[in-house]
Amino acid sequence: MIRVLHIVGKMDRAGAETMLMNLYRHIDRTQVQFDFITFTTDQGDYDEEILSLGGNIFPIIANNSLERMFKLTNFLKQHSEYQIVHAHMLLNNAFHLLAAKKAGIPHRISHSHNTSNGKSGTIAKLYEKFAIYLNKNLPTKKIACGKEAAEYLFNTSENVWLLNNAIDLQLYNEISLSNKNSWKAVKSNLQGLKIIQVGRLNKVKNHDFSLEIAKRLKEQGVNFTFFIVGQGPLEDSIKKNIQHYGLEKNVFLLGVRSDVPHLMAGSDVMLMPSLHEGFPVVLVESQAIGLKSIISSSISDEVDLGVNLIEFKDLNNIDEWILEIKNLQCKDIDFQINIDLLAQKGFDINYNANQLLMTYKNMESS
Repeated sequence: MIRVLHIVGKMDRAGAETMLMNLYRHIDRTQVQFDFITFTTDQGDYDEEILSLGGNIFPIIANNSLERMFKLTNFLKQHSEYQIVHAHMLLNNAFHLLAAKKAGIPHRISHSHNTSNGKSGTIAKLYEKFAIYLNKNLPTKKIACGKEAAEYLFNTSENVWLLNNAIDLQLYNEISLSNKNSWKAVKSNLQGLKIIQVGRLNKVKNHDFSLEIAKRLKEQGVNFTFFIVGQGPLEDSIKKNIQHYGLEKNVFLLGVRSDVPHLMAGSDVMLMPSLHEGFPVVLVESQAIGLKSIISSSISDEVDLGVNLIEFKDLNNIDEWILEIKNLQCKDIDFQINIDLLAQKGFDINYNANQLLMTYKNMESS
């Protein structure tokens, strides 16, 4: 049995963590088992499921990155069963890979899930440059969710395994055909256009932009309901803006949900006005489920998987977003064609989980 140690901050329902859980659920756990280093004692959304699947969660509590690195080094020296460390924390992978190297771990994976760290300033830029240098030189294997994510963390996509953020395509096909009324389970007597946004409530997801859209739609007499799914540090600020704009009867915060695919299946359109993204799992899900998505042009065009469900819009022209929403037209979608196309492009979780298994096995045997 191979045991792989994954380095994450906390196993909540966020993009990278959801991708990792998709792989964990579908990989052959008789041959490989996932364990997790987290940096909090707070329970993550996926913790119970991880334990039920046979995984272990080891919290490391430290005051700063250096202390964290030293504690991780000591942990790895005391746990010789881990010969593979797989890090998922973007620039901070540098410290975790350095700890793994100091502990003599032969297989060190740096996995890029984003195209920016979202920070500015001289110190942040110096740290970014330092961390990218280490992420280029410390890993024995580089993985990224897309070409732009690879080029951000490793300065190149050469010799980087582009592992798509895959999903269970057959499951999403079934959901798309059977869950068109899922919103009624959340809120009864819904009328009008059904809009959804899925993502952590933080600055990069740009919820203020979405609320400005909602405000203008209401002013223009559009009948709509807007569900915002996720949690995060800006929850109170978003609630205040909803009240300030008088949107209490139109916009609803749902928090973290386990039925997001079902809610998406019942939606008319999804918004993603993010300032930057890697390759969001939710966009793979939306296209598998047949949901139209209007997204920021700052997101890489590689997220468009060719099923005519992605519309890119400039964040500097909110009127274009509003016009696109108002002019939405329902189209008949052949869901099986969508699923087949996504599978051909490498977004089938069963295939990708098996590829990852073979990668781990090749490492162990080398």
